[in-house]
Amino acid sequence: MFDKDSLEKIKEQKQKYQQKLETLTAKRPERQEKFVTDSEIDINTLYTPEDIDHLDYEKDLGFPGDYPYTRGVQPNMYRGRLWTMRQYAGFGTAEETNKRFRYLLEQGQTGLSVAFDLPTQIGYDSDHQLAMGEVGKVGVAIDSLLDMETLFDQIPLDKVSTSMTINSPAAILLAMYIAVAEKQGVKQEQLKGTIQNDILKEYVARGTYIFPPEHSMRLITDIFAYCAKNVPSWNTISISGYHIREAGSTAAQEVAFTLADGIAYVEAAIDAGLDVDEFAPRLSFFFNAHLNFFEEVAKFRAARRLWARIMKERFGAKKPKSMMLRFHTQTAGCTLTAQQPDVNIMRVAFQALSAVLGGTQSLHTNSRDEALALPSDSSVLIALRTQQVIGYEIGAADTVDPLGGSYFVESLTDAVEQKALEYIKKIDDLGGAPKAIEFMQKEIHTSAYKYQQEIESGKKIVIGVNKFQMQEERPKDLLKVDPEVGKRQEAKLARLRAERDNEKVQKMLQEIERAAGTNENLLPYFVEAVKNYATLGEICGVLRNVFGEYQQQIVF
Repeated sequence: MFDKDSLEKIKEQKQKYQQKLETLTAKRPERQEKFVTDSEIDINTLYTPEDIDHLDYEKDLGFPGDYPYTRGVQPNMYRGRLWTMRQYAGFGTAEETNKRFRYLLEQGQTGLSVAFDLPTQIGYDSDHQLAMGEVGKVGVAIDSLLDMETLFDQIPLDKVSTSMTINSPAAILLAMYIAVAEKQGVKQEQLKGTIQNDILKEYVARGTYIFPPEHSMRLITDIFAYCAKNVPSWNTISISGYHIREAGSTAAQEVAFTLADGIAYVEAAIDAGLDVDEFAPRLSFFFNAHLNFFEEVAKFRAARRLWARIMKERFGAKKPKSMMLRFHTQTAGCTLTAQQPDVNIMRVAFQALSAVLGGTQSLHTNSRDEALALPSDSSVLIALRTQQVIGYEIGAADTVDPLGGSYFVESLTDAVEQKALEYIKKIDDLGGAPKAIEFMQKEIHTSAYKYQQEIESGKKIVIGVNKFQMQEERPKDLLKVDPEVGKRQEAKLARLRAERDNEKVQKMLQEIERAAGTNENLLPYFVEAVKNYATLGEICGVLRNVFGEYQQQIVF
C-alpha cells in the first residue's frame, strides 16, 4: 500500500528512532523485558507502514460490506442501526425470568437472550433424579411448552429477536419456540433469532452434550434444512468461540477452533445434500471479548476475513451473505473478580468497546456481581447502560471500522489470522474438528495453565487479586434462587401429565423413535410432540434410547 521510496525513507527514520530508543532504555528500562499478547504475538514498541507493507488494500481489507469483510459486514455499520443489545438472562422459573425480560425491554434492551438451567441443557426434566439441586440455578427451567408459554408471556415474538443458548436439545427448544409463536398467531417465517446449536464446542470445552457426535451433527443439519424452508430469518447455529475462550484458550485458538467447528458443520450439511448457498447465510458466530483490548479488535477483524476466504475458496460459496461472518459477542465472564467487584464495570466497558470497534452484530455485557452470584436488577441495568453509553455518547459508532488502517491493528489482525490458519491446518491434518477434539482440549488446557501461572507469579496483573488488594466488606443484596424452585417445577410437571392427552403423547414419542432410526427430518415430529405437551426429558429420553450417549475421554 506504500511506494518503495516512501518505505525506504521510513526505514531510515526508524533506524534513527531505534538508536534514540536504545539510549533511552539503557537509562530507563521498559516496564517488562518483552511485551506479548495473550496469543504470544510480539508487540513492537512502534508500528509503521513497514509492518503492513505486504497488505493489498483491495485483497486484504476492502470496503465495509464487501469481500473479504475485514472492515465489517454492512457498508455503513452502526451509522444505520446500532448492534442488538441482547442481555443474557434466565434463572429460577419461567415466571421470574419473564419479569426480568420485560424489565430489560422496558430499559431499552433490543433483543432477548435466554439462559437455560443445567437440567434443561442436558435434556432432563426438573423431576429427574439427576436434576435435584440444579433446577433454575444457572438459568431458567424449561420442561415443556407450558414453561415456554410463560417465559414469553406478553412478549410479541414477531417484534422481538430471541437468542437461545442451548445446544444438545436445541431442536426441541426451537420446536417449543415455534409452537409458542403459533399460539400467539405469529407465523414461522416471521420469527427472528438464534439458537446456539453448537455441539462440537461442548465436546471440546463445555460439557453439556448428550448424544455421540454423529447423531448430534444429524440434529444440527435437520435444523439447517427445516429452517431454510420454514423459518428463513432464523440463525440456525451460533458457532461458539466464547466457551472455548472461557475454558482458557488464547485469542488465536478461539478463532481457529471456532472456524474449524464451522468448517465441520458446513461439510456435514453439504454431505447431507444441502447446497452451501442455501444454508450458509443463516450461520452465525459467538465470540468472547477478553481483556487484551487491541488483540480482541484484531481478532474479530481476522475472523471475518478468514471465514470469508474459507467459504469462497474452500466451499465455493457464491452469495455474498454466505461469506459474511456475523457474530454475537459476550464480555469475558472468566475475567470477572469477586474481589472489588465494582472494578468489573470498567473491565466490561473496555471489553464491550473492543467488540464494537471490531464490528459485532449483537452484544451482551456481563454484570459486576457475576463472580459472586446471578446478577441483580441494578447490576444488569449498569451492564445495559454501558452498551448504551458506547452506542449513544462516545462516538465509537459514528464511523465504520475506526481503527482500520492503524499500523498496529492491521499488523495484529494479520498475525492473529496467520496463527489461526496454522491451527486450522493441524486440525485438517487430523481429519477435521470432530476427530481433533482431544488435540483442541490439550491446547486449551495448556493455554489455561500458562495464563493461571502468570497470574500467580505476578507476571500478569489482576487488580484486586494479585495487586492493589484491600480489605472489603461481605457483599450484600446478592440474587439467590429460591431453593423451592425445584419442588414447584415438579408439581407443575405432575399437573401437566395428569391433564394432557397421554395416549396422544405416547404416540408422538413412538413416532419420534421410529423417525430417529431413519433419515427423516426430526423437526416436524418435535413440533407436533411439544404442541401436545410432550416434555423435553421425554423426547430426549427417546433419542437417548436410539442414539446412545456420549462418554467423554479425559485429556490431561
